[in-house]
Amino acid sequence: MDAALRTASVPPGPVTLSDRRTQTRWTTEVGPFLLGVVQVTQGLYFDVTGDRPSASSRDDLPVENVSWLDAVRFCNALSRREGLTPAYAPDGHTAHWDTSADGYRLPTEAEWEHACRAGTAGPRYGGLDDIAWHAGNADGRIHPGGGKAPNAWGLYDMLGNAWDWCWDLYDPDVYGAYRVLRGGGWSDEHWSCRASVRRRSHPTFRIDDVGFRVARSEPPPPRPNP
Repeated sequence: MDAALRTASVPPGPVTLSDRRTQTRWTTEVGPFLLGVVQVTQGLYFDVTGDRPSASSRDDLPVENVSWLDAVRFCNALSRREGLTPAYAPDGHTAHWDTSADGYRLPTEAEWEHACRAGTAGPRYGGLDDIAWHAGNADGRIHPGGGKAPNAWGLYDMLGNAWDWCWDLYDPDVYGAYRVLRGGGWSDEHWSCRASVRRRSHPTFRIDDVGFRVARSEPPPPRPNP
């Protein structure tokens, strides 16, 4: 999985999110979309951008030390390479999303949690050691994507190994431009590797346990011939 991109179809459905600060819960409907089976690898990132930002160098490892803005720029570059319309117009520390574009993008927070749960309702979609690299079993390092069991929709490392950047602002009234991180990483304790856990950081923030995976909106079905 070094310089290849594989996506899985995520079916539509409802997902309930929560905010610990405001003690609120809300349910939203998620439409069908495509999501990377694993996080973007160092091999794919280099193939598209020519850059190697990661702390550990190996093509099949998830790329890390990438900011939210780096991820946005990667999505646009990958879209152009594949002849798709870029989804984003970067603007300082933010970006404008053209929701009609067919190019690659970051998942929304609701899409991410819906995809992570894969129809389950508990804190995780399986036993922690079976599905995730975390502080208790990762031996202090990141691991190649796809080494643990996937969820029911064929997605690997939705929990553990590296945090995923999502599109959404975390809480603009309190944290301004900070964006959402989901999933937990290789250095996190078990309580951070849960489907509902949210973290946040500035869109320029880079660290060795934060990466991303790409999404695409499902194209509408072809119209039948009259």
